[in-house]
Amino acid sequence: MRFNPCQKNLFIEWLITNGLLLLVYFLVDTYFHKKEPPSAIIKDETQIRPIKIEGKLNFIWLGGVVLAVAFLNSQYIHFIHNNEYYKFIREAVILLMAYLSILFTPHITRVSNNFTWEPIKEVAYLFFGIFITMVPCLLYLEMNAKNLGVESANQFYYYTGLLSSFLDNTPTAVTFHSLALGLGETTGSMVAGIPEALLRAICLGAVFFGSMTYIGNGPNFMVKAVAEENNIKMPHFFAYMYQFSLIVLLPIFILVQLLLL
Repeated sequence: MRFNPCQKNLFIEWLITNGLLLLVYFLVDTYFHKKEPPSAIIKDETQIRPIKIEGKLNFIWLGGVVLAVAFLNSQYIHFIHNNEYYKFIREAVILLMAYLSILFTPHITRVSNNFTWEPIKEVAYLFFGIFITMVPCLLYLEMNAKNLGVESANQFYYYTGLLSSFLDNTPTAVTFHSLALGLGETTGSMVAGIPEALLRAICLGAVFFGSMTYIGNGPNFMVKAVAEENNIKMPHFFAYMYQFSLIVLLPIFILVQLLLL
């Protein structure tokens, strides 16, 4: 298994970002907890309902999905190049894991958790439309790399982040990697054919800024859809941005850039 030197160097950025977010959440929770009436606090302390997880077998299928995504590719399985149908082995395994989950999870578990397919359908329709309409934009970026003036790590960080905020982070990262390749730089520490500093900026921008909007990453919109399916009120698209992401996430991302890029 190859070890990408960029993976090691991203740990500090990950630690700082998540540490600051946990600190913010703790302070906000503490503030609102102190505003609770004494009767509510006493009820929380006396009427304790233990957390219980049903359907633990699904952790196995989830692990199978993660391993399939990580290792069922041409980097680790070389015969995938020999037949075009072999390229779909990963997707076949993922579908198998989903089928096993449906087969072995008791129906009552899904009923008690109000599980429906509607949030999944909603996310699928949304991202199907995004992936179709984003193609011209991505092609333009790849073909005009040297004319866009995006050359420094800071520029790659924010431009990747801007696009990732409204598109899925994976094709965004791939596109800006192609843009970096188009610059033709060959000096210094190189990773995946581009300078390591640019790759770090692309990785961080694509992953971090995906949380800036509901549609920046699939799980964002999935959580919103599941919550609303269970009658939990969620902020609308723009309210999420001006009430949370712009005032909490963006300053943290800027701090990471100032300290570490």
